[in-house]
Amino acid sequence: MHVLYFAWLREKIGLAGEDLTPPPGVVTARELLRHLAARGGGYGAAFANEAVIRCALDQEFVPLDTALGQAVEIAFFPPVTGG
Repeated sequence: MHVLYFAWLREKIGLAGEDLTPPPGVVTARELLRHLAARGGGYGAAFANEAVIRCALDQEFVPLDTALGQAVEIAFFPPVTGG
């Protein structure tokens, strides 16, 4: 699975993206977010407040409790505002 990080998440983590295989038992976007946060460092800082994190699976916005299923890409980003 390709994981993408945007805006201040990318800045805190220090990566725009990475490839990883979710470990056994990690089946939702929220569980993946928590798995990444447990890495500590920039990941812990980026995902400290999961209530403000949005995600997309295969370029479609989804709630964090959505199952990863067979998705090949997940993107995490802060809330987006427009004007």
